[in-house]
Amino acid sequence: MPFSGEERSLQGVYKSTAQQQDGQALAAGGVSVCAECYTNQTFVFDDGSSHRLSSPGGCGGCGGSRSGVILDIASLKMNELESEVLPLPPRYRFRDLLLGDQAFQNDDRVQVEFYVNENTFKERLKLFFIKNQRSSLRIRLFNFSLKLLTCLLYIVRVLLDNPAEGIGCWGCEKQNYSTFNQSSTEINWAPIFWVDRKMPLWAIQVSVALISFLETMLLIYLSYKGNIWEQIFRISFILEMINTVPFIITIFWSPLRNLFIPVFLNCWLAKYALENMINDLHRAIQRTQSAMFNQVLILICTLLCLVFTGTCGIQHLERAGDNLSLFKSFYFCIVTFSTVGYGDVTPKIWPSQLLVVIMICVALVVLPLQFEELVYLWMERQKSGGNYSRHRAQTEKHVVLCVSSLKIDLLMDFLNEFYAHPRLQDYYVVILCPTEMDIQVRRVLQIPLWSQRVIYLQGSALKDQDLMRAKMDNGEACFILSSRNEADRTAADHQTILRAWAVKDFAPNCPLYVQILKPENKFHVKFADHVVCEEECKYAMLALNCVCPATSTLITLLVHTSRGQEGQESPEQWQRMYGRCSGNEVYHIRMGDSKFFMEYEGKSFTYAAFHAHKKYGVCLIGIRREENKSILLNPGPRHIMTASDTCFYINITKEENSAFIFKQEEKQKKKGFAGRGIYDGPSRLPVHSIIASMGTVAMDLQNTECRPVNSSKLTLPAENGSGNRRPSIAPVLELADSSSLLPCDLLSDQSEDEMTQSDDEGLTVVEYVKGYPPNSPYIGSSPTLCHLLPVKAPFCCLRLDKGCKHNSYEDAKAYGFKNKLIIVSAETAGNGLYNFIVPLRAYYRSRKELNPIVLLLDNKPENHFLEAICCFPMVYYMEGTIDNLDSLLQCGIIYADNLVVVDKESTMSAEEDYMADAKTIVNVQTMFRLFPSLSIITELTHPSNMRFMQFRAKDSYSLALSKLEKKERENGSNLAFMFRLPFAAGRVFSISMLDTLLYQSFVKDYMITITRLLLGLDTTPGSGYLCAMKITEDDLWIRTYGRLFQKLCSSSAEIPIGIYRTESHMFSTSEPHDIRTQISINVEDCEDTKDVKEHWNIKTSHHRNSCSSDQSEHPLLRRKSMQWARRLSRKGNKHTSKTAEWISQQRLSLYRRSERQELSELVKNRMKHLGLPTTGYDEMNDHQNTLSYVLINPPPDTRLELSDIVYLIRSDPLAHVSNDSHSRKSSCSNKLDPCNPETRDETQL
Repeated sequence: MPFSGEERSLQGVYKSTAQQQDGQALAAGGVSVCAECYTNQTFVFDDGSSHRLSSPGGCGGCGGSRSGVILDIASLKMNELESEVLPLPPRYRFRDLLLGDQAFQNDDRVQVEFYVNENTFKERLKLFFIKNQRSSLRIRLFNFSLKLLTCLLYIVRVLLDNPAEGIGCWGCEKQNYSTFNQSSTEINWAPIFWVDRKMPLWAIQVSVALISFLETMLLIYLSYKGNIWEQIFRISFILEMINTVPFIITIFWSPLRNLFIPVFLNCWLAKYALENMINDLHRAIQRTQSAMFNQVLILICTLLCLVFTGTCGIQHLERAGDNLSLFKSFYFCIVTFSTVGYGDVTPKIWPSQLLVVIMICVALVVLPLQFEELVYLWMERQKSGGNYSRHRAQTEKHVVLCVSSLKIDLLMDFLNEFYAHPRLQDYYVVILCPTEMDIQVRRVLQIPLWSQRVIYLQGSALKDQDLMRAKMDNGEACFILSSRNEADRTAADHQTILRAWAVKDFAPNCPLYVQILKPENKFHVKFADHVVCEEECKYAMLALNCVCPATSTLITLLVHTSRGQEGQESPEQWQRMYGRCSGNEVYHIRMGDSKFFMEYEGKSFTYAAFHAHKKYGVCLIGIRREENKSILLNPGPRHIMTASDTCFYINITKEENSAFIFKQEEKQKKKGFAGRGIYDGPSRLPVHSIIASMGTVAMDLQNTECRPVNSSKLTLPAENGSGNRRPSIAPVLELADSSSLLPCDLLSDQSEDEMTQSDDEGLTVVEYVKGYPPNSPYIGSSPTLCHLLPVKAPFCCLRLDKGCKHNSYEDAKAYGFKNKLIIVSAETAGNGLYNFIVPLRAYYRSRKELNPIVLLLDNKPENHFLEAICCFPMVYYMEGTIDNLDSLLQCGIIYADNLVVVDKESTMSAEEDYMADAKTIVNVQTMFRLFPSLSIITELTHPSNMRFMQFRAKDSYSLALSKLEKKERENGSNLAFMFRLPFAAGRVFSISMLDTLLYQSFVKDYMITITRLLLGLDTTPGSGYLCAMKITEDDLWIRTYGRLFQKLCSSSAEIPIGIYRTESHMFSTSEPHDIRTQISINVEDCEDTKDVKEHWNIKTSHHRNSCSSDQSEHPLLRRKSMQWARRLSRKGNKHTSKTAEWISQQRLSLYRRSERQELSELVKNRMKHLGLPTTGYDEMNDHQNTLSYVLINPPPDTRLELSDIVYLIRSDPLAHVSNDSHSRKSSCSNKLDPCNPETRDETQL
């Protein structure tokens, strides 16, 4: 077969294994090899022809006359491969790959065996005796048992040995040395050197010694690392030789079988073996060893070894003395080591005395070191907290609280709220914190109330060892809280996210409750069971405070656990009522299991809500269908109640803790009621009153028959239409009737949103559309239907204080806003600020009620934030700070109704914790003095600082409130700060108050959802929203809250949940606006009322509208004050101290009036300097002599007062609209999409 030159160019020398005899001669020369012969192991000639091999010498066809070589790649030797071999041609190699021949590909493979060094006999022994944890543990346990056995055999030998019978060497004549002469100084050493050892005992001791010796020598051999002397001079090796070699010698030399051998020293070897055994035990079971346990074990073993060595040594040496027994020697050692030293037993000869000295010296050196190490470990354990035992985790329930730094306020808020629920009393709280325990926290946790419940562990949630210490996998829940006092809140969120990921990775079945600061980081922890975003809730709550006053107070009271007992001992009526209503919370119950709502099955939601409130005093606010997991607030009258519905209601306590007592026919049908299963019990409560009691609340129930209240005019109509009827209030229908569902006459109509003309000016107004905002500043924001501009506003038009080519306005006055401004002062335009705008531009708000929003920012906002807000109408920004009067005037503060001051991130951390709010408080106090009629809503870092808001230094009423707060705190109230006037009025808020929202979710998993629905953060189709209405003089004919409930349910299907009430109040040291009222008081009136106003001032029964007086009234006021002072002086010294105080107060008031004028002149001068008109500032009224508070779910018989603001849950206006209206609104909402296709793409992304 002819081949090309490349195919014949391969040369090499090979050796055939199958035919070694001929291979040596053939391998001497090189020949050309073709691919076929190379592959098929053929004989190749020099000219390129080839044949199959038929004989070892050559080819059968040619007779083997030509030279060649036999190829056999599989038989190559490694040393022959080292010779130089030419590389294969590329074409040749490629052909082999195409042919798929495996012989050539496998011929270079070399089998490599790994870890061959471990296959040796020595390594196998080392693996068994040392390296392997389980086998090593067994060896050490066996060694420990041998050492204990030798000590036990020594004690047996001592008990069987009697020196009086004579002693001597084995086989020698026994001599008696029992007599001891104290006067002689010579010592008979024979009893010390020789003992009486029985033959069986000797055999056992020799066997044990032989085994120990062999084991020791084997371990020395296995652990040898090149230095034999290091092994020989080890104390353990020396003791082994002392206790084993003499016994082995006695095998070959029998006279030495009675030689004394200090076998009791094996106790130290047993101690060493026990320590190693404990270490191997921890390694074998993969458990983190406790250093405290090991150190305690070492200390105990050291004490036992010292006592045992001293006992045996003194007993044996005293064989030449008083021949003490083993027990007396033990008694002597205990008395000596305990430093008692009775002296009744003492060593008599100097060897035993020397041994006592040596043992005492050893004890003085060893024991202090051991105790020092133990105390150090104890202190470190106190810092780190130790472990939560596995046994407790499996038998008891616990939750884990993970925080980066634990402060006393955070700890007490968590503990008070967590343990406020009765079913959580048996739970344990394990705190996992990376920092050392604070001194204040340590003091609190030492209180017996918390020391038995709270366990502090210092560790990181990112370490599995620390999570194992906290038994996270057995925990009922894990709360992960962010550190809001960090300077970098984004970094704090990143730490929280990593903690959540670590916990989820370690314990995937443990429920997670996570607190996040920034909304843009929320989607990283969406896997958690419950997540609360601080900035989302904060900004939405502050926004609702502007349209629904004191929403922050309303939500805070709802998410705090209380029994409604706060303020019940106060002489002030408003405090008693406010404290009683603050105990209302949100509860849930299945309708089929409820006595409150069971009878309304098949009825409409509004019918059930009204009659449940009328009959039981509970406020039904929402439901959840069994097949649908969404919670619906006030689904409207078209929702028909079913037995499987879950009802959510507001009440002083849950239904399971309530007793039902019918007032009418109680005595006549007491037995009948008991037969029906109704709870019996005494009751003295008025109808519909809500008074908290310990554990159980008794509720008086009206009879099903409606009765007149004070007059027949307010008698509610019967269900069947019979009886007296007031035509102005229609009955609430059992089933919805579309014709009867008309807007309530107390509220504005929603149709005004369609108007495009201004009623006052007749000017054309820009038409707004309703749609979803095209841009969201962060991932995870809930879509909300809002009022939007048809075309996005340019960024230049968003700047309030600078004109542009589109408009030339440079201040708020030039815009001519119809409604009052809402000003928000923040440090930066964070993504959370977006949640302030959305609730104020929601679709359900009337267009006429939209207030312009001005963002007063310290730093210029970024473009992505401007892109998100440019679609909203009447939203502007300007750069400035609240401590700059010019910035406040330019942003239109004199035309504003609300100023929201957001806590700045840069001031949240301070060297002194509670000083973080100092700058904010002082700035707000300045604005409080400059603009007295402005409603300022302030966010503080620490709730305890709210007492400085609107501070009056010498106001006795504020001092009385401070005493009341301290008293409530001593009584264990979770809401001790609730009576502070700024908090009750909703003018101060701290986000830490909402921490309880996350804690309550452990018991009430629906609280976060309901709160977000109330705040407008989430919009569920068919769910209502929170709004407010004001009671005017024309509405006072309704008279009571119960009748208002009926009016709203029957007309507009709205559910009232509370009242925001404002009352006039005269403070003892009034501000300049009420000087005229105080000075004109008659002296006799003052004397008649002075006993009543010791600490609580007179509350006026009517509303006073105070206004600033003109300067022309000053002389008259001065004359009246002088006359009043002279009349007081004529009364004598009967009430000298009080009258002098009264006079000083009036002088201070006159001084303050001049101060008020100075402030007014300052503001007017700055306005003139900026070119702003001063007319708006002159019209500002001072309403600081009022107090406001929130009444949650007041009793139905509560009287309505003028200017009351009622909180309502209004049903969703889009829930039952027709398809035509749906298509019309959807077309309107889509008007914004063609304007900016780029934005649409971003929204989809």
